[in-house]
Amino acid sequence: MVVFDADVAVVGLGAMGSAAAWRLAERGVDVLGIERFHPGHVQGSSHGQTRLFRVACLEHPNLVTLARRSRELWEELQARTSTPIIRITGGIMMGPAESDVIRGTLAAAAAHDLPVTHLNRDELVSRFPQHENLLEGTVGVWDPEAGVLHPEAGVIAAVAAAREAGAQIFTDTRVGDIQLVEGGVRIQTPARVFMVRQVVMAAGAWLGKFLPELPLDPWRTPMTWFETDASTTHSFTLEDFPVFIRAVTPDNWIWGHGSADGFGVKVGPDRDPNFVSVDPDSIDRGISPHDHELVSMLVSHAIPGLHPEPAKITTCMVTQTPDGQFLIGRPGGDPRLVVAGGCSGHAFKHATGIGELVAQIVTGDDTLIDTAFVDPNRFLREEKSLAS
Repeated sequence: MVVFDADVAVVGLGAMGSAAAWRLAERGVDVLGIERFHPGHVQGSSHGQTRLFRVACLEHPNLVTLARRSRELWEELQARTSTPIIRITGGIMMGPAESDVIRGTLAAAAAHDLPVTHLNRDELVSRFPQHENLLEGTVGVWDPEAGVLHPEAGVIAAVAAAREAGAQIFTDTRVGDIQLVEGGVRIQTPARVFMVRQVVMAAGAWLGKFLPELPLDPWRTPMTWFETDASTTHSFTLEDFPVFIRAVTPDNWIWGHGSADGFGVKVGPDRDPNFVSVDPDSIDRGISPHDHELVSMLVSHAIPGLHPEPAKITTCMVTQTPDGQFLIGRPGGDPRLVVAGGCSGHAFKHATGIGELVAQIVTGDDTLIDTAFVDPNRFLREEKSLAS
């Protein structure tokens, strides 16, 4: 007779996994969470002081509902811990009317009747003078529900909430092998074997090592912070230089926000030829001039009030999927397995909502959004991994 350690194990307690463990435990599910490092670590994808929060999500209209539910849950964690996690400042999306930035933002706004504000080029120049050399035909969409999140604090708070709700949490525990066996899942770690009825795989950049049939591509992605140039008269505080996404060339964006207590001005490119595929176990965490060559050039052109040489650089990993959408669901419909991954560079804001989705899938409840666009089976090949 099999003795189960829990009904559900969550493997990986980064952004998605910590939220999934919390939302499952809040439902009274017998859940355990396993984390290779420690909550809020800097080895994966859920660190870097800040992440953008947006509601008018240009990536897919269904993400609007997910973002709003995520905000409610982030605010709940913030209230529980009295720790700053989310700060709503509003945010501006800028680019030519035909650009993906504008078209995607307006599609989301129209689908959900969001209270966005349209700005023409002259209004952008007047309201946001820090942004210079706007592309011809640039317009703006102001999202009043945008802001910033603090990823390390958010993950730590979610893990603490999961513990408080009854979850067993195992940190500094590396999972070596996972097998789908009759009636459940066998999880091997150096210290012991866990037996559970279901497993939620939320291993971030390591997810593809467990599920190689899914097209997951971890990228080494530097994050860069900048100081104001001595000659500028513009203010680069978060209040005056809020969250933005801006088309700066016909084929690239920059994103970022201003400074506040505890963090500096952050700017990054959407794409960079130096964002290379990596093995997360052997990623190069050293920094070279190549890591900021493109973003420095873009900053010099688009935001000349910032000194183009970054004041700080660190490395992160972004796990891409071919269509830029997440992977949330049951590969092959297997009742023992749920995946939550494929961040594609825009998942952190949705992490608590994704945790809610995962909990709904695990327990068989109706999901808060139609998940077809994030269903992992859109990519699944015939062969299965994790099988015994």
